[in-house]
Amino acid sequence: MKYADIQMNHKSQTQNMPLIAPSLLSANFLHLADECQMLNESEADWFHLDVMDGRFVPNISFGMNIIKQLRPTTEKVFDVHLMILEPGKYVQDFKDAGADILTVHYEACIHLHRNIQQIKSLGMQAGVAINPHTRVELLRDILPEIDVVCLMSVNPGFGGQSFIPQTLEKIRVLRRMINDLKISTKIEVDGGVTLDNAKEIIDAGSDILVAGNAVFKSADPKQTIHQLKFL
Repeated sequence: MKYADIQMNHKSQTQNMPLIAPSLLSANFLHLADECQMLNESEADWFHLDVMDGRFVPNISFGMNIIKQLRPTTEKVFDVHLMILEPGKYVQDFKDAGADILTVHYEACIHLHRNIQQIKSLGMQAGVAINPHTRVELLRDILPEIDVVCLMSVNPGFGGQSFIPQTLEKIRVLRRMINDLKISTKIEVDGGVTLDNAKEIIDAGSDILVAGNAVFKSADPKQTIHQLKFL
């Protein structure tokens, strides 16, 4: 897990500078190699890869085969977000495909602690995502085991949605919980992140910004990534 080990310590080295994780869900799949090259040349820290099954969310995206083909194109962190039911069945497959961080949904896991331990046993960092309606307080007992909490700031399943303002208070609550426990769990915000709201999200306590359309639909994606990073 050399890529994740390097990048997870990034914020301590560059205080108040967020990690930027462009979501390839918004990329041009006809020119995916070019999009990867652009990210490699940019100041993006992670590749955010959304996997959807059409069951947990009302959309289907891509799976481990695409991730495996993308893996040789970069040494940047592969932040794989599973929006699927029964994620435990596929943890080894995503490890084999090249995931550095594997995030499962709180709402999809009957035995969340077991899922987290399974991910970590294979040498990946473990993330837990929660939907907009899920209270962050529900993670309190498991929080010390989690490397990344992904707060969904839109309803999962589709790109291009607007940021849900109530997420800001969830970030603040989660930041207080992490600080109180004196743990290093990172807060990731996913959905509707733009140049207009990114600073407010970071000021609330987020460490990682997932940006899809804001990056890939911009006139100059590399410049947009730079602007997000140096708010």
